[in-house]
Amino acid sequence: MPRTRTTRWDPATQLRSAADMAAYLDAALEDGDPAVITAALGDIARARGMSEVALRTGLGRESLYKALSPHGNPGLATVLRVLHALGLGLHAVESPTRHELRRRLAARAPVMARTSLTRAVRAERDAR
Repeated sequence: MPRTRTTRWDPATQLRSAADMAAYLDAALEDGDPAVITAALGDIARARGMSEVALRTGLGRESLYKALSPHGNPGLATVLRVLHALGLGLHAVESPTRHELRRRLAARAPVMARTSLTRAVRAERDAR
């Protein structure tokens, strides 16, 4: 029986349009984990071309690879420069309090009010 060859999946190959990139970053921001957000920025930068992003930001290509890796820890200034170079931006929205979220969910589905907050948050996120 022949052996199956597998390759590592690279999200950068799937990010073809600006809308794809924005949706990918939005999902990472919604997750809230800094490592996920940093890795998503790195994937988007690689999809656009790390050399081009480096030129637009004025930062070194190697520095960007390191800063935008899952284990990188870029400063806010670096993140903003990369976002600007990618043609993306951040948008702040008011986050509902736990009480408001439970009240909204309870009005929509009384059974959901008895579930844990984590499940309720996931259900609210999936409903969008």
